[in-house]
Amino acid sequence: MNFIMKAAAASLATIVALSAPASAELTGELKINLDTSNPAPRATMEAMISRFQALNPELNITTTVIDREAYKTQIRNFLSADAPDVLTWYAANRMKPYVEAGLFEDVSDLWAEPAIAGSLASTKGALTLDGKQWGVPYSYYQIGVYYRQDIYEELGLSEPADFNEMLANCEAMIASGRKCYTIGTKWLWTAAAWFDYINMRTHGFDFQMEMARGEVKWTDPRVYETFENWGKLVRMGAFIDDHQNKDWQQSLPFVVNGEAGAILLGNFTVSPLREAGLTDDQLDFHQFPPITPGVALSEAAPTDSFHIAANAQNKENARAFLRYLVSPAEQTIINNGANLTQLPVNSAAAVDDDKFLKQGFEMLSTNSPGGVSQFFDRDFPAEIAQAAMEGMQEFMVFPDNLDDVLERIEAVREDSY
Repeated sequence: MNFIMKAAAASLATIVALSAPASAELTGELKINLDTSNPAPRATMEAMISRFQALNPELNITTTVIDREAYKTQIRNFLSADAPDVLTWYAANRMKPYVEAGLFEDVSDLWAEPAIAGSLASTKGALTLDGKQWGVPYSYYQIGVYYRQDIYEELGLSEPADFNEMLANCEAMIASGRKCYTIGTKWLWTAAAWFDYINMRTHGFDFQMEMARGEVKWTDPRVYETFENWGKLVRMGAFIDDHQNKDWQQSLPFVVNGEAGAILLGNFTVSPLREAGLTDDQLDFHQFPPITPGVALSEAAPTDSFHIAANAQNKENARAFLRYLVSPAEQTIINNGANLTQLPVNSAAAVDDDKFLKQGFEMLSTNSPGGVSQFFDRDFPAEIAQAAMEGMQEFMVFPDNLDDVLERIEAVREDSY
């Protein structure tokens, strides 16, 4: 869907002018492609672009919004054939194919500017390949267990202090006629969240990164141990039935209706759960509990990013847009509880007074000594990620197929590295 963003109301322009980075008004064109097709992210991005438009009324901005899953299959084609000026994508390994193909612009010059170099320092590594920066982050978020606090209280359950308590809570949930966790593995990455956490809690962050670099066989006994821990939940019936035919949005009603007690997902799940009627008294959050004693807790905190296409026609306008969206004022606005409900990447931005953002900020800043990963399909090469996530989905439906699953993934690993 294409639309032209025109000048916003004068009051909006006044608000933005007071807080935005000072710059000369832009003219010409700016083409933006977005994968933020879900309602809350889309509204957030469109409002942010409107504020930028208000500062630059002579700039003609064309924005194209593409369904997130379709975007993943179309990105290479549009970068090659009809490139936008700026586009949304993901940091770390997920941007690597487009960097190596010469489809993303080197924006190291932006990262040399003091306002960006100092305020975004914590995320620089995620946007760096071969010593250069290839985009800017606009948001990141915690992943963890969002659970029905009222149901836990009804059953006399507490947030689990370790994996054994997590399993015991699950047994109580099943005994009450509920499932422990909802999940929709039609989009395979939802299963990968479980692998990330169980693997990092079993063996630690360094082991996960060794796997991502192809240094560990998928048939290694340690990988089997990870799946054996996961299998304890699978075999007890912890997950909703038929999850392989549901996407993550279709899995949410099970939590809303009380048919499942919790979901392991990113903080983006909060807005739709609230919109479906759950209150903050009903919904709460906890960090994935320890499994192996002594293994430092690590988290997955995916970083969403904007990039400039190498074939862009309006690169200076694109750079101005990137400067704008990472400014403290915009970072505060777009990540607050009324918008993305995520964490700002600019250290000078304010964290919104939102229950879940506060919990996520505390977890990532003080309770994650083991390290922070990007997420399975962002840390692992695409061909490995695809094969592995297909195998994870199969394992969750047919856990007795584990040997075949791991041997197939290992064959892909051997061909890929």
